[in-house]
Amino acid sequence: MKDSGISNLLDLHHQVIDQEDGYWVKIEAWQVDATTAIPHGIRYSLTLHKPSGLRIMGYDNAHAVRVPFGYSGRKFPYDHKHRSPNDQGIRYDFKDAHQLLSDFFIDVDKVLRADKGK
Repeated sequence: MKDSGISNLLDLHHQVIDQEDGYWVKIEAWQVDATTAIPHGIRYSLTLHKPSGLRIMGYDNAHAVRVPFGYSGRKFPYDHKHRSPNDQGIRYDFKDAHQLLSDFFIDVDKVLRADKGK
């Protein structure tokens, strides 16, 4: 079954969305051949930035994230999120593009509240 949210995500490619008080979100998404690392066939980077431009949170699948424990044949997840500017990333379980956008913007709201002290 095709993910109907994929076209919505692709339509948001290169969008910069104002989040008030100088904060902003950048969305990049493009179609690629499906692989074992990227089975949904979409490369993406969804990021939240401070007014200075510093990325303070993001979701992407640009690189594998090391899993701290397990066996040597483990699969390194590519879908992940960065919870802070210095976070190397934790696994994100990609279900579909609608869920990705929803989860991202829920986290955007949480991070903005915390960063603005509200």
